[in-house]
Amino acid sequence: MIILDAGAALALAHGHEALHRLADNVAHTPGDWLHLPALCLMKAEESEADVGSALMALPGLQVDPLGQAAAVTVGGMVRDGWGGADTCHALYVATPHLDTGGMSIILTGRASLYPPGFLTVDIDAPGMLGYH
Repeated sequence: MIILDAGAALALAHGHEALHRLADNVAHTPGDWLHLPALCLMKAEESEADVGSALMALPGLQVDPLGQAAAVTVGGMVRDGWGGADTCHALYVATPHLDTGGMSIILTGRASLYPPGFLTVDIDAPGMLGYH
């Protein structure tokens, strides 16, 4: 599963070329999605007006809701110092669950926000997802 954090979502909304290529590839792959945790979408919209609308217009993007179990877990993560609500929601979505299976990739502009043990890919890294 590929997850966009708030920074990656903002970059995608601003036309980041590699992320747009990825979004296009995902949109043309049946059953595949780019996952955007709801609190990352909220943080992106908080940062800049109409970013949420731009993102929702893209095909292949799925917003992961903040349900009851997620709200309790994410709240505890924030309280315990794992990061802001958006970062913790991305971590929650990236954690393997029964319905998602194995390791997820978090696309981010700030890998330092995430603790060891989570796979992050810098959106501006050379060769990010095969794009140079």
